[in-house]
Amino acid sequence: MVLASLTAYSSFVVLSESSQISQLQNLSSDLQARNSQLENILSYQAPSAGNASFGLSPVAIYDSSNRSVVTVQSTQVAVVDTIFGPQTTTSSVLGSGFVVEYSNAYYIVTNFHVVDSTVNTTVTFWDGAAYPAKVIGSDPLSDIAVIATHASESDLHPLVFASSSSLRVGQIVMAIGSPFGLTGSITYGIVSQLGRNIQYQSASQAISVSDVIQFSAPINPGNSGGPLLNSIGMVVGITTATASGSQGVGFAIPSDTLLRELPSIISSGGYHNHPAFGIQAVDMNYELSQATGVNVTYGVLIEKTVSGGPADRAGLRGGQQIITINGQQYLIGGDIIVSVNGNRVVNYDALSTYLETQVFPGETIRVGIIRSGAYQEVQVTVGAATGA
Repeated sequence: MVLASLTAYSSFVVLSESSQISQLQNLSSDLQARNSQLENILSYQAPSAGNASFGLSPVAIYDSSNRSVVTVQSTQVAVVDTIFGPQTTTSSVLGSGFVVEYSNAYYIVTNFHVVDSTVNTTVTFWDGAAYPAKVIGSDPLSDIAVIATHASESDLHPLVFASSSSLRVGQIVMAIGSPFGLTGSITYGIVSQLGRNIQYQSASQAISVSDVIQFSAPINPGNSGGPLLNSIGMVVGITTATASGSQGVGFAIPSDTLLRELPSIISSGGYHNHPAFGIQAVDMNYELSQATGVNVTYGVLIEKTVSGGPADRAGLRGGQQIITINGQQYLIGGDIIVSVNGNRVVNYDALSTYLETQVFPGETIRVGIIRSGAYQEVQVTVGAATGA
């Protein structure tokens, strides 16, 4: 039975071969036309914990993404105290940005610190076309700003987003921007860590940002606000800062943060759903555990609570005794936070990332603490953070 079926099929192929020659010739020409595209693809697979897979080549990613990246230039205005009294000073600010589409309109995303306290903002596209721009909204607590410009539609090529929640440590990423004014520069690296907490200084204030991506692609002044792209050229972050004096230690705001905030920033000019906990704290370690006489070496030691803040209202306690360890002063004796809603808190990065990504103002959370050597839980109703 099997042999007969094969013979019959073979006869059909012979009989119909002449009628399909022209179709095969057309398919052949189509395959040749697509060959150059296929050469740039390295069998992409969705990232997983054990697979930091490649996708498009850096050449292909640059070719498809560079025209979406802009250079942002403006004049920063500041008032400084001098022996002659307050004086207004100005300085040039250089950063990067990229085009996004939202609700059938085009915008440019950049960092808040690139446009903070600035005037005369312009954006310059890859082809040299430049236009005036204005800030339509920002969130200092995430270092995000959205600007608008009346650029030619031919210059507006929005990038596509991927969820930053899919990122894994070790995954390939690329950054495009204008370091030191060198427009259209691309660098290449990997995701070094997730869920970092960083502090940055804008023109008007010092700000702490939670749930930040750490990566190794080199960035420099002028890169701020440019896209961080994954291995298939989709935006997974906004490059924001580099550690002072470091080599290959860069940070980016996750794409999930931008996607969560973009509608509010565009419609209302800001974002107001950051949670506030109201503590000043340090990471626990072995030396602190020995000094405080507890057997826990992880978690967050509360040094101070903000008077009237969420932690203070819930009865969480700060420290009372100042000690010095390896030249660093600590205020000990306060509660040690070791869990939130049953999730282990390893350090302050873990605490701030959980609050930023999982909790909204007004929600009540269960905070596990070590107090006087014993574990207990405290209910804390989270407040709303305020920014500029």
